[in-house]
Amino acid sequence: MLTWIEDSHLVALVGLFGGVLLGLAARLGRFCTLGAIEDFLYGGSDTRLRMWALAIGVAVMGSFGLIGAGLLTDSETYYLSIRWMPLASIVGGLMFGYGMAMAGNCGYGAIARLGGGDLRAFVIVLVMGVSTYVVLAGPLAPLRDLLFHQEAVTTDTPPGLAHHAAALTGLPLHWIGLATGTLICLFALSSSALREDRSAMFWSVIVGLAIVSGWAGTNWVFDNGFEALPVVSHSFSAPVGETILFAMTGSARAVSFAVGSIAGVWLGAFVGSLLKGHFRWEACEDPRELRRQIIGAGIMGAGAVIAIGCTVGQGLSAFSLLAFSAPVTFLAVFAGAALGLRQLIEGFSPAE
Repeated sequence: MLTWIEDSHLVALVGLFGGVLLGLAARLGRFCTLGAIEDFLYGGSDTRLRMWALAIGVAVMGSFGLIGAGLLTDSETYYLSIRWMPLASIVGGLMFGYGMAMAGNCGYGAIARLGGGDLRAFVIVLVMGVSTYVVLAGPLAPLRDLLFHQEAVTTDTPPGLAHHAAALTGLPLHWIGLATGTLICLFALSSSALREDRSAMFWSVIVGLAIVSGWAGTNWVFDNGFEALPVVSHSFSAPVGETILFAMTGSARAVSFAVGSIAGVWLGAFVGSLLKGHFRWEACEDPRELRRQIIGAGIMGAGAVIAIGCTVGQGLSAFSLLAFSAPVTFLAVFAGAALGLRQLIEGFSPAE
């Protein structure tokens, strides 16, 4: 192991690296979950949804490539070591999607907007971070544990699509994952609109590689380091709360991958906004809008804890391992966001 740097600092740098890529993708590539859903439902375009699919496909191929090369111990990842609870994925995903629509951004998007000078996003990030810890380890944690008790996997086969397919067919796990990732990429690229948008394709690939970099870097530290640090990749729910805690108690707690990831997204978005000439300070002029965003951020944070991840945590990191929870949570988030967007559009439409 490297003697000149502590394990915790090393994984924070891994998180920072991938976070910068994600921040740049948000500002330069317009990579955004809510924006993709809104484009699909009301803009007549599925390009940004296909960008998300391409990023998932690249992340799946990269992650299972790491597994095949012995560079990722998949059983150590949180998404494959916790028993899947379908109801938690559905309820948490619906809450997250609805809260995302009310807030106007997911956690990842809010951090990216904060990097562009949007002070409304600062409020969303703070409220979401506190909300996650209220449900994760605060006053509502006993209720959450009672309703959605998390248990370690006790079966030989982790709760993953590729893992069960490998157990049933006897085929190599990594080949199943690589084939699935390839099919997802081909589906995404079946749209001529995406194929003709080289910038969209480029940033989608970058997002997928950012997820893979998290798995690769933290697994290397897990295998070679002295500290018992988890194998993780990017997520923007509980890590937001963890970063807030670090900002307040950094002298008493070690820096982590989560802190590096959050800081990286902000930094990448800040640089991206400067490169595009889009950086400007913005604030909320309508108290009703701010109230809606605060309520949405609170619902979003709680939903992310129940679903064990957000649009990036489940929609990309968990999806990259083909965990059972990922597609179910993603569909629930889509449904919740669709409901929230419909409510907002009808609420702001003039009466006839």
